[in-house]
Amino acid sequence: MASGVGSSVLVTGANRGIGLELVTQLAESTNPPKLIFAGCREPERAKDLQELSQRHPQMVIIVPLDVSDAASVSAACQVVSTRLGDAGLNLLVNNAAVNRPIPGSLAQTGADDMMEVYRTNVVGPMLLTKELMPQLQRAAAQDSESGLSCRKAAIINISTLISSIEKCYESFGMAPMYPYRTSKVALNMLTRCLSEDLCKDGILVTAIHPGWVQTDMGGSQAPLPTKDSVRGMLGVMSSLTEQHRGTLLDWKGNSIPW
Repeated sequence: MASGVGSSVLVTGANRGIGLELVTQLAESTNPPKLIFAGCREPERAKDLQELSQRHPQMVIIVPLDVSDAASVSAACQVVSTRLGDAGLNLLVNNAAVNRPIPGSLAQTGADDMMEVYRTNVVGPMLLTKELMPQLQRAAAQDSESGLSCRKAAIINISTLISSIEKCYESFGMAPMYPYRTSKVALNMLTRCLSEDLCKDGILVTAIHPGWVQTDMGGSQAPLPTKDSVRGMLGVMSSLTEQHRGTLLDWKGNSIPW
């Protein structure tokens, strides 16, 4: 499965939950990438990620990264670029996200909440993409394969079903989440814009909904184990082509309406 995502991957928010499981399954697959960069805001507190890196010291590289801080993004991308050299980056997974306040009703939500969530969930992926563009372009140029794929060069933005404007009426009552919902709608538009802008460079851009997952953010009532979600998403990533650029898919590969 991992062979379908190229030889170099950067995953943000890799200290726990979906991000940690993505790094774990990639590293422990039968045909893993050569380099997996695990972006983490506080590496010293990421015990499970540190243990994983110790088991795969030449493969899993922990990179201090706070996607809400432009200086941190720039420093992290410099670390990644230096380590990659001329090889280029095959896959960027923008997974890091925040959700506050909980549950995020209109009465609870203030301006600072909206801006903080937007800065992490939308501005962070935009800045990372911008900083890593030369590495993604280099990877795409070195691959003779026609079309678009995660083996060549791709950006996967982790979005959500509750970003769907069309389906909002189905889930709003149980999850108002004003800051989170609106930030992910903006992330979807970022995905579509980037897909139009970067296809000329051979870079695929797609958004994926991981499902309602048993993580700190998803909560204990979530029906989907993290391992199953990530296994499904990696399968979807490995099968993406140019027909999927600028779309929102779920962890099984089904299309979600905007």
